[in-house]
Amino acid sequence: MHKEVLKRLIDTAAGRKPADLVLKNAQVIDVYQAEIIQGDIALVDGLIAGVGEYEGKKSIDLKGKFVAPGFIDAHIHVESAYVTPEEFGRLLVPHGTTTVLADPHEIVNVLGLTGLDYMIAAAKETALDIRYTMPSCVPATDMENSGAVVTAEDMVPAFERQQVAGLAEFMNFPGIIAAKEDVLDKLLLAKHYGLQIDGHAPMVSGKALNAYVAAGIKNDHECSTVAELKARIARGMYVLLREGTVTQNLRTLLKGVTDNNYQRCVLVADDLQAKDILTKGHLDNSIRICIEEGIAPIRAIQMATINAAKCCQLTDRGAIAPGLRGDLVVFSDLAAPEIEATYIAGQLVARKNVYLPEVKRMSTTAVQSSVHIEAFAKDQLKLKLTSDKARAIEVIPQEALTNEAIITIKRDENDEFIYEPTQDVIKIAVVERHRNTGNVFVGLLKDYGLKKGAIGISIAHDSHNLIIAGTNDADMTVAINALKDQEGGVVLVDEGQVIGSMALPIAGLMSELTGEEVAQQEEALNQLAHEKLGISAKVDPIMTLSFMSLAVIPNLKITDLGLVDVTKFEIVPVSVAD
Repeated sequence: MHKEVLKRLIDTAAGRKPADLVLKNAQVIDVYQAEIIQGDIALVDGLIAGVGEYEGKKSIDLKGKFVAPGFIDAHIHVESAYVTPEEFGRLLVPHGTTTVLADPHEIVNVLGLTGLDYMIAAAKETALDIRYTMPSCVPATDMENSGAVVTAEDMVPAFERQQVAGLAEFMNFPGIIAAKEDVLDKLLLAKHYGLQIDGHAPMVSGKALNAYVAAGIKNDHECSTVAELKARIARGMYVLLREGTVTQNLRTLLKGVTDNNYQRCVLVADDLQAKDILTKGHLDNSIRICIEEGIAPIRAIQMATINAAKCCQLTDRGAIAPGLRGDLVVFSDLAAPEIEATYIAGQLVARKNVYLPEVKRMSTTAVQSSVHIEAFAKDQLKLKLTSDKARAIEVIPQEALTNEAIITIKRDENDEFIYEPTQDVIKIAVVERHRNTGNVFVGLLKDYGLKKGAIGISIAHDSHNLIIAGTNDADMTVAINALKDQEGGVVLVDEGQVIGSMALPIAGLMSELTGEEVAQQEEALNQLAHEKLGISAKVDPIMTLSFMSLAVIPNLKITDLGLVDVTKFEIVPVSVAD
């Protein structure tokens, strides 16, 4: 801060000079004391000068409306909305979100640090303050092929240039717990630069959790039970209460939030599609859910503001106080907040659900053409089994978690799996798409609900190979070739024909369309998936499938190298001995 800016801030705070803008007659939410202050908010040079009685060059009479600090999401993936960072900001800001800590490990797993460079450049074109963290696990495990490998040495330039705000979720929790050399290098590098290290430790407990926390991990967004929440808070972690498109743990975890531990609880989304942002909102929706579940409104707001700021080491925001950034949200009903205006750095950037700045977009040329597969043969999808008993990935609705199901299946005269319409078990395949290795692995998926045809996507956490689910090899092959032709995205196939598609040409993860256009495509695809292909109404067709390859979330997952038992962190056969 320059001396003249500091002097102007002090003079305005003291009342000697008029503010740039005064929001008059506000009910100011004091997140420090969970109280409401009646008064004006003075803003100058993008900062809050004071709360009290002020005059300004411009004034807006709020007539008793509530003003809270701007909302901060401590952990989210831009790519999961299937839109660019510029468009992501346009969608979130009208819902009161002013800052996000975004982990770009989706695009970095595909394109390496070229993907990070694009995300950083694109984020500069939005009013939303997108602060990226450095992906810690590219690839997430050694049991899959990704488009890139990022070592500790590779991270140094971005750390030195202060391009990132921390080390992103450390999904390789077995590597930390076992004190692997390459993992220690990344941890020590982040510590050297004074950067926060984010966590990802589903179902880790006891001494293993102690080891994970001892390594310097500060938070976890993978809690699915109250017991996990309490265990992590007891060890000094922040728990990120997640309400995303598929992973919806908020209502469950709120049962464990008390007067004694709420300050260690933070609201996040993690993975949120554009259609849900447009229809439900973001952290404003999470706040409303908290209130529905009996959490006091100001406490819910604290979990989206001051708690998040402390968790993310953001000392310049998260509250309404002199000297902090002028990130503010305005609404009328404390019991059910609907955001009416959003200010970022003292500027009005959204009003009545409309994003006000002009949307400018970066060129995406450097992050396209990412599907590299030679001619694909249907025979590559054969699944030969040595037994009538097999392992299947069992879908758990609204969770990234899955079960390992031991099922009885039928085989033909060549010992190949036969699809039975009366049994909710289908083939699932992962096809490597980054280096043209030809790797394909085929397994079984249970309780997804697909009754005919196939669905294929290039969104397959975390290495983002192609993942295809289908009742027959012919339709699955059509889906794979269609994904290759459209450079990634989503395709639905029935009786040899593509009946629905959404192209995601940016790294096979994001569209160049607007959020509304993407949401329309998603809605059409979901309707076809449920009505034409029979996918269960209890699951999100696209995002649920995308998590089936997430080999850092228990219990059973699939990659291009095999079926992964995540509890043991090892590859296991599909066939089960009788």
